Amino acid sequence: MTTLTVYDPAMCCSTGICGADVDQNLVNFAADLDWLKSVGIDVTRINISNEPMAFVENAKVKAVLDSDGVDGLPVVLVNGETRSKGCFPDRAEMAGWVDVELSAAAPKSSDGCCGGNEEEASSGCC
Repeated sequence: MTTLTVYDPAMCCSTGICGADVDQNLVNFAADLDWLKSVGIDVTRINISNEPMAFVENAKVKAVLDSDGVDGLPVVLVNGETRSKGCFPDRAEMAGWVDVELSAAAPKSSDGCCGGNEEEASSGCC
């Protein structure tokens, strides 16, 4: 199975899409990662605020931190190999790295993203 691991900079929550002033790039990135998961890619996000030891324990990520500091984050690894650093890649880039067609559709769910709860869906929980 293909793995994609994101070593995120310090963010307010695991995705960075919380609070009143949400960065649209982070919203898009989170959606792109969810899409990759839906087509069978094993996606993991690690936030430096919550798991700092994971950053030092991974030699490739530690090397980025040593050379670029936190400006080198996020670091994106695919199957353990560095594919990106210092920016959030877009869906097309990540799809190419993991050999997934951009047209690949996620399996359909009759429940929707909020389990069929329209009130939650309209509140933007998803």
